[in-house]
Amino acid sequence: MLYRLGMGVARHRWSVLAVWVVVIVFVVLAGRSWGGDFVDNFRLPGSESEKARELLEEQFPVQAGGSARVVFAHEQGLRGQEKEEAVRDSLQAIADLPHVQVVGDPFAQRGGAVSPEGTVAFADVRYDAPLTKLGQGAVDRLDEAAGVGRDQGLHVELGGQLLGFARNPETGGAEAAGVIAAAFILVLGFGTVVAAGLPIGLAVGGLTGGLSLVRLLAALFDVSSVGLMLGTMIGLGVGIDYALFIVTRYRRFLSEGLEVPEAVGRASGTAGKAVVFAGATVIISIAGLAVAGIPAVTLMGASAAIVVAVMVLGSVTMLPALLSVAGRRINRLSVRRRAGESPGEQMGSVWGRWGRQVERRPKTSLVAGLLVLAVLAAPVVSLDLAMPDGSMEPQGDTRREAYGLLERSFGPGFNGPLLLAIDLPPEDGSGAARLSVMSLRAEVAETPGVAQVSPPQMSPQQEAAVLQVTPRTGPQAQATEDLVHELRDRVIPNALAGTGVQAYVGGQSAILIDFTERTLERLPWFFLTVIGLSFLLLTVLFRSVVIPLTAAIMNLFSIGAAYGVVVAVFQWGWGAGLIGVDQTTPIITFLPMLMFAILFGLSMDYEVFLLSEVQENYRSGYSNAESVVRGISATGGVITSAAAIMIVVFTGFVLGDDIAIKQVGLGLAVAILVDATLVRVLLVPSTMVVIGDANWWMPGGLARFIGESGSSGNGDEGRRCRKGAWLG
Repeated sequence: MLYRLGMGVARHRWSVLAVWVVVIVFVVLAGRSWGGDFVDNFRLPGSESEKARELLEEQFPVQAGGSARVVFAHEQGLRGQEKEEAVRDSLQAIADLPHVQVVGDPFAQRGGAVSPEGTVAFADVRYDAPLTKLGQGAVDRLDEAAGVGRDQGLHVELGGQLLGFARNPETGGAEAAGVIAAAFILVLGFGTVVAAGLPIGLAVGGLTGGLSLVRLLAALFDVSSVGLMLGTMIGLGVGIDYALFIVTRYRRFLSEGLEVPEAVGRASGTAGKAVVFAGATVIISIAGLAVAGIPAVTLMGASAAIVVAVMVLGSVTMLPALLSVAGRRINRLSVRRRAGESPGEQMGSVWGRWGRQVERRPKTSLVAGLLVLAVLAAPVVSLDLAMPDGSMEPQGDTRREAYGLLERSFGPGFNGPLLLAIDLPPEDGSGAARLSVMSLRAEVAETPGVAQVSPPQMSPQQEAAVLQVTPRTGPQAQATEDLVHELRDRVIPNALAGTGVQAYVGGQSAILIDFTERTLERLPWFFLTVIGLSFLLLTVLFRSVVIPLTAAIMNLFSIGAAYGVVVAVFQWGWGAGLIGVDQTTPIITFLPMLMFAILFGLSMDYEVFLLSEVQENYRSGYSNAESVVRGISATGGVITSAAAIMIVVFTGFVLGDDIAIKQVGLGLAVAILVDATLVRVLLVPSTMVVIGDANWWMPGGLARFIGESGSSGNGDEGRRCRKGAWLG
């Protein structure tokens, strides 16, 4: 089918390219006109913190809108007519903004407060619209209004829910740097400027269209800023890689004397098939994030999957059209002598010689590779997960500055207060419900780890109450998590037993704790889902159950190594300063799940490209060991170039400011480096040589169920799979 598609595209190349241009222009304009803002909304359906939020929004109308916090500071103190007027002028400018409902007054202790030293004050700002409708525009307007205070000599910073929710993702030019670095690698690899330009053309066109679709998705759902950056990062890498494999195969067919349309068709039917299966594996792996039951993480994956799908579609339609337009001119503008394209020349290359070395010493290669991976993965035993808060923002960011000012002036727990949402039964006139609330407040105040508890605030209908609890420790501290569990498991049940009153622990700290616990709870199921679906897909592709099994095991090793390096850098601080990290931080809660989905898919890319070549040789009559050597010789250089492109793309994002993207970028870069060196050209070949012809074993019943696709062996009847057993 892909062969016929490639031939058809070659015949109608200009029409296909015209359609692509029209579609890309349309989705770009649609994304700009109708696309939504990116928001970090970590809501957890069914969690206790979500129940608390729903009760507060229902019973306290003022709580239903978004909120922000404005922090003022002056080293000589904020008291005195001049400075107090500067604060109030700034707050008045904020009160005049659209959707602002209430603005606190720190000097009247209404919706704000002044620190004991008098050098720091804050005021809470409440909006009459939910966070989802305010977006980045509200943040920009708030910052502009706060400038009134700055102009009068005050230090003004912004924090609160709105700042953490509405994010304007900035990549710092990482995409451009990735494209430039990829172009350099492609020119070195291909030796010609024209051949190098085709993958860049596909990547830029596909990324433009794919990201516009992600913006349209953000108009319908709360897509995180991390989702957009993931789509950019993954889409750019896979787009160039997929084109690299197809262009390489096309040039080989041209060197064998085929005409351009035939070469395009065959490249689509061989390398294109590998690209489709590789892309499907990536999409399936990312789609497995839905198993987590966390909407924010699912939508992050959906963003990346959309861009990957566009790249796969472009690889089998746009790229063949570009190849047909280039024709034999693909080797023009040469910058170095072309490397040999024929199988014989490839066998004499450095990768052919490497394959022979692995074939001669497969067990030694296997043990050495596993030892290196074990060392890299060792730090993972110290993995500490937490959701990001203001303290994890880059240095100089207004959220981090506001967080630090409040922490130093009011205590570490001030940045993560807990909200006890209390659902009251209908009042019977005895005041029992109110007495229960007061009793609960007294019990909570005496709980170890609690700094203070606010007086109860009753809802307008007197059907609910809320208590604000300030912990003694910060949002990421283990003591804060222990306090949340103590309140939920012991203090609240004991205080409200037999009263008919229900209380839920919510607030930002509780939300982050629930998010982490939900992630850990779903991780095993998520891992099994991704591995299982990928196993089935590779079983269909290679007509073997041994190859998918070994591939899954090897991928787990490379992912474990990536986890270990991320822990060593961000938690232990090893080399953190080299990538602009000025403090040790826990690993973002959703990172292991996100990295696993992406890395499992990307690792399978290289597995498919290598083993597709090995399988073609095996079916052509070569022995298992010889097929492995020929597979490495044909794909080793291409896989290395593809991996180098991925690594430079991911590293570009490591140098940005967002801590989550830094961690994802470093983890992906390390995993691809490990996968393309230790795993794909050392562990996989050595394992296949050790296992021998049993690599291609397939149970007879399963083979009949999925349908045969040519010979299941290498033509030797004594080596074919019969009735579910390999007969050597």
